[in-house]
Amino acid sequence: MQDQFLIRKIVFLAVFVSFSACLQVYKDAFIYWQDGLFGEFWRLWTAHWVHVGWMHYFLNMLAFICLPFIFPRASLWHFVALLLALPPLISLSFYFFLPDIEAYAGLSGVLHGAYASIACVHLLYKRERRFAAFVLLLILSKLVWENTFGSMGTAQLIGSPVLVEAHLLGVIWGIVLAVIYVIGSYFIAEK
Repeated sequence: MQDQFLIRKIVFLAVFVSFSACLQVYKDAFIYWQDGLFGEFWRLWTAHWVHVGWMHYFLNMLAFICLPFIFPRASLWHFVALLLALPPLISLSFYFFLPDIEAYAGLSGVLHGAYASIACVHLLYKRERRFAAFVLLLILSKLVWENTFGSMGTAQLIGSPVLVEAHLLGVIWGIVLAVIYVIGSYFIAEK
């Protein structure tokens, strides 16, 4: 049973990494463009699955591949749900709350949200509580660092400015989704 779960995670990761690589070839058709966003609604999702360049892609995919192994208790369903829910939430937040953002590409906002969301849920498990709290502390420290000192090193590495607002929005929405999940699980368990 454990082996099947591991194989499913590896297949899922391989499919997503390959899918993102395919989108990357035609990234201009998939990035977030504020103008006409609702006329090309797929960009609400795909903007987060493409990247400004291949180095950006490889760094984000590496962080994404690590996630299911850092939190092995999280189900495949959680990863799929986060990959489908976080992108439009972040994109719509850009559109309505940060209208100065005209273009965006990258998985990092979703990654920050997924790590935060899964870590929040793992706070409920006694054996994982310390590690989950440590991950949340690292995320918080990274957000404070980025919003205080910036991300010049990362920007130079990927060849594009880092939109730290995406990271912050990802964490906010990740925590909101974790709270919804925990409350929903509680009510389902009560029935």
